[in-house]
Amino acid sequence: MNEARPTVTVRPIAAADRDAWARLFVDYGVFYETAFTPAIVDGVWAWLTDAAHPTDALVAEVSGEVVGFALYRPVADTFTAANAWFLDDLYVDPAARGAGAATALIDGVTAIAHTAGGGTLRWITASDNTRAQSVYNKLATRKTWVTYEKETD
Repeated sequence: MNEARPTVTVRPIAAADRDAWARLFVDYGVFYETAFTPAIVDGVWAWLTDAAHPTDALVAEVSGEVVGFALYRPVADTFTAANAWFLDDLYVDPAARGAGAATALIDGVTAIAHTAGGGTLRWITASDNTRAQSVYNKLATRKTWVTYEKETD
């Protein structure tokens, strides 16, 4: 007998989500071997609660519990001279994976982008994050671009 998948609800992040989001955000950092200090957590939260800042967030809930988030922002696309979107961070609590939260979050960001006039939604993930890639490969076209980083301070 098949177990019913839990219902995933996606909605904009709210002030009451601060503690749940912070716990997940720190776990996300651990996943990527990055220690998010309280100052970083507070700084990102300040962006998410500042209507003037371009970074925004959706959360995924299962049974009223926040189990994941997507942080996204509009960007300029010089290849099309149009708006585009970047999905900076997406994370789902390991205990909630397989319920469709990641797909629902990406679909939610896609809907926001569509309502705002469309454009390409882009994101990156670690080359060894094969579980996430198995979801992403169903939702988007994998590209061959190579990412570089250079500190400027």
